[in-house]
Amino acid sequence: MNQSDILAAMGAASAGTLVERMEIEYVELTPERLVARMPVRGNTQPYGLLHGGASAVLAETLGSIGAQLVAGPGRVAVGIDLNATHHRAAREGFVTGVATPVSVGRTLVCFEVVITDEGGARICTSRLTCLLRDAPPGS
Repeated sequence: MNQSDILAAMGAASAGTLVERMEIEYVELTPERLVARMPVRGNTQPYGLLHGGASAVLAETLGSIGAQLVAGPGRVAVGIDLNATHHRAAREGFVTGVATPVSVGRTLVCFEVVITDEGGARICTSRLTCLLRDAPPGS
């Protein structure tokens, strides 16, 4: 699958999901680097700051897609650990997440996700670890 096919497939698969609700837009999706952006507006806590859970959703979305791309056909990726360190607040505009693999093995894959604001300031650093398994028969 080429880059435009992957972007189109993930865009279609996101319809009606949390990804759509949070207005996450995919920019680049390869096993080596995944990029998506998300508006701050609509994804805030009551104080008007980007919700930490929204950052976690962006991170898990990118890391999970990356893990599935690494897993390949006939295999599935299952998230087993997500952590996030919040460095500063975002109040407006968009945040961008960039996921890169930290470790890729046959059964485990780990992605680091760095989320920045429009000025390039680091908002959050996350790490997602996924278990890679054979897909159940008939899936």
